[in-house]
Amino acid sequence: MRSYFLRRLLLIPPTIFGITIIVFLITRIVPGGPIERAIMEMQSVSVSAGVTGGSLGNQSQALSEEQLEQLKEYYGFDKPAIISYFHWVGNVLRGDLGNSYRYNEPVWNIIRERFPISIFFGIWTLIITYTICIPLGILKAIKHRTFVDNASSILIFTGYAIPGYVLGALLVVFFAARLEWFPMGGFTSIYFDDLGFWEKVKDIFWHAVLPLCSYLIGSFALVTLLMKNHLMDNLAADYIRTAVAKGVPFRKAVTGHALRNSLIPIATTFGQNIILLVGGSFLIETIFDINGFGLLGFTAILDRDYPIVMGVLLLSSILLLLGNIISDFLVAMIDPRVRFN
Repeated sequence: MRSYFLRRLLLIPPTIFGITIIVFLITRIVPGGPIERAIMEMQSVSVSAGVTGGSLGNQSQALSEEQLEQLKEYYGFDKPAIISYFHWVGNVLRGDLGNSYRYNEPVWNIIRERFPISIFFGIWTLIITYTICIPLGILKAIKHRTFVDNASSILIFTGYAIPGYVLGALLVVFFAARLEWFPMGGFTSIYFDDLGFWEKVKDIFWHAVLPLCSYLIGSFALVTLLMKNHLMDNLAADYIRTAVAKGVPFRKAVTGHALRNSLIPIATTFGQNIILLVGGSFLIETIFDINGFGLLGFTAILDRDYPIVMGVLLLSSILLLLGNIISDFLVAMIDPRVRFN
């Protein structure tokens, strides 16, 4: 097993290389890049100042050739794309992700400010989801076609049919704007720095209740039904009927045999959910005015802030690949039939 995971770890660098070089080359060919935006801004300034002139095809009205070359050098577009990519890789290996075009700050500093927020929501989403959904799925499998199963299915499917951002907008309108039970948005209050430790903890969770409800609503149905369906399949298997026929109590047959096999699909998808730690939902973050990692990546794409785009892509890809390795490790721990040779 050790050699298998070692090989998986060694495959991470070439995979990251393939992902980043494709996206990096795409950023060089898509229209509306930072240079085009600078030219458009200069043209709008010239027009507002009474200078007549042109479109992108007549750039000399706004920028001279020398200024244009300076812009290309500033944004790193003065070299061939492949050379610029390896220059970016060299900087990354030294811990430098470049400077943001929009914020004019190091990309790593910007990511470091947003990362704890996404980590907070991601970890609590995973904890609450698996803590509630796995026992609920077991209960629904054992109580199949009873009132408990039917009532919980109605609630689960109703919640699954409502997108998280729609629920977030409704929660803001009713519980924040009208009832004023929770804040309208943000991650902390404006007087957060003046609070004591426990007051800070209370303030963070007070702001996190509504966003967490929006994050959780979509994952509840998936994990619950995945647990229920696979547990029911295992309870109907021959080895469970044989165990019960030999005198094994039904509770022990469920917890000691069927449950472990039913957790295999949950373990398979667990590592992929690691991306929730940073991905989040930019729509939910927009509604609640949360400066998270997902909103950062989305706004960077809209603003053509390519250093931030590459930094977000690099971190997300690493976490996703590590999550897949964690999934394999969990499957190997749960399923004794799996052998990594």
